[in-house]
Amino acid sequence: MSAKTLTAVFGHLDCMVDAVDAVKRAGLVDFAATSPLPREDIEDVIYEGHPSPVRWFTMTGAIFGGTAGFSLCAFTHLNWPMIIPAGKPLVSIPPFLVITFEATILFGCLFTLLGLVAMCRLPGFGLQPELTDRRFSNDKFGLVVNGLSDAQVDTWKTTLATLGAQELVVTEADHA
Repeated sequence: MSAKTLTAVFGHLDCMVDAVDAVKRAGLVDFAATSPLPREDIEDVIYEGHPSPVRWFTMTGAIFGGTAGFSLCAFTHLNWPMIIPAGKPLVSIPPFLVITFEATILFGCLFTLLGLVAMCRLPGFGLQPELTDRRFSNDKFGLVVNGLSDAQVDTWKTTLATLGAQELVVTEADHA
């Protein structure tokens, strides 16, 4: 028994959102939803209201950058000390805040970019051929469900047709 891929084409956003919700409720995890423009409705159903994990990349980068910026200033100043009058501390926080702030912003931005690339699984060399249908970037919504058995394909064809799918295409899954 080989796994099959079911591609459904929808003309309306509401039908697509209902179909994605049905797939999520059924416990299927190997699916992809495409739309001609970014829609929060689809994202809310797929991620169930959870925020994107990219924000953790940003926070990690900002903490790393702030620590690295302050450490760079402090260790440089400790290795090449200047004569500081009146018993002031050798490592003083106010003059180091500018570099700390700049490093925080720089590394926060860089880690955000890396997190975005990682979470979007870029570059997409292994892009599913079902997702390259030109209609999905023009005026139609697409739902691709992978790893279905023959019995599941029949069930899902009926379900998706009931939910408003305009076209259903079944192909052999060449990826596991």
